[in-house]
Amino acid sequence: MEHDQSAQLVKMANQIGSFFQAQSPSDAGAATQAIAAHLKSFWAPSMRIQLLRDFDAGKTPLLMPIVASAIRSHRATLLPAAAA
Repeated sequence: MEHDQSAQLVKMANQIGSFFQAQSPSDAGAATQAIAAHLKSFWAPSMRIQLLRDFDAGKTPLLMPIVASAIRSHRATLLPAAAA
């Protein structure tokens, strides 16, 4: 069950990554910022926390590089206020 949830979060994050990468193909910094902002605005804190935990544990090998970069570069943005 946990693997299915992790796979679903990766799938959704990659869809977001594909969209923003296409919007800013020559500006990876803008794309990573937009990905993080989207995750912050539209994902529940529990979803973001689970994605971060899975990422830290190496359970997201299929995560697009642009999404992984967004997680690394904008980690504080993705954490809920109480956890930051």
